[in-house]
Amino acid sequence: MRNLRPKLIAIEALLCAVLLLAGSTAWAQVVGTVAHLSGPLVAKKPNGTVKVLAVKSEVENGDTLVSEKNTYAQIKFVDNGEITLRPNTTFKIEKFAYDAAKPDGDSASFDLVKGGLRSVTGLLGKRNKEKFALKTPSATIGIRGTTFIAHYVPPASSQAPGLPGMPPSPIGGVPDTQGQAGPVAQPPGTGAGPGPAAPPVLPPGLHLQVTDGAIVVTNNGGSQGFQAGQFGFVPSVNQPPVIVPSNPGIQFVPPPSFNAGSGGPAASSGPGPSQAVDCIVR
Repeated sequence: MRNLRPKLIAIEALLCAVLLLAGSTAWAQVVGTVAHLSGPLVAKKPNGTVKVLAVKSEVENGDTLVSEKNTYAQIKFVDNGEITLRPNTTFKIEKFAYDAAKPDGDSASFDLVKGGLRSVTGLLGKRNKEKFALKTPSATIGIRGTTFIAHYVPPASSQAPGLPGMPPSPIGGVPDTQGQAGPVAQPPGTGAGPGPAAPPVLPPGLHLQVTDGAIVVTNNGGSQGFQAGQFGFVPSVNQPPVIVPSNPGIQFVPPPSFNAGSGGPAASSGPGPSQAVDCIVR
């Protein structure tokens, strides 16, 4: 009998480990795959491990995807929706659930920590638009059957402050009383003249471009809808979203191969990365 006790304890510990592993596996549901890649991309798992991803790698619920410098990465979800990450982006898949036979179970919750992305609505967003939410530090984005670009720029101590009580608009423009940005001042080196135009520096906040459908952006300051062809800016979580009259300098230029069958436009205007060939990170 004395010898049985240690064996029983060992068996109980083994059973607990198996149950924990099964629960972890069930939670870590595969929700999509890497369709295109132009540089290093890693997935940080909820348990702290880090996995280097390649084309056709699977992504799971709870993954935090981090694209490195010059890396564009396109994720194809199981509902045929797409998220394309721009370089230097941190993006978390909080929860994604899709079953063609169970629309009541649809869920799409994402978190854009920093950087930018292009989102193309899949079947989930077409049948349950209210189940899609992209969170950012400045606001939460909801969709209306949509292709849109979002770029979040974190605050910087060197950023010049705006006018008291008024949100700064892209490239120094001052919002008018209608909630839209007024004339935009061009920084040195971006106007007409010899030499290449330097890309404008986006101020801290959430920058938006809608190319198809519509989105609604909500935070503590209020809610604002944006239609196809419109640009938006959200300075902070406590300041309302505003419409800006033109592209403030949002640049999203993935390699041409990314756009084959994506259902979205090639990109915003602006210089793109020199890389134009997909590579697989092993």
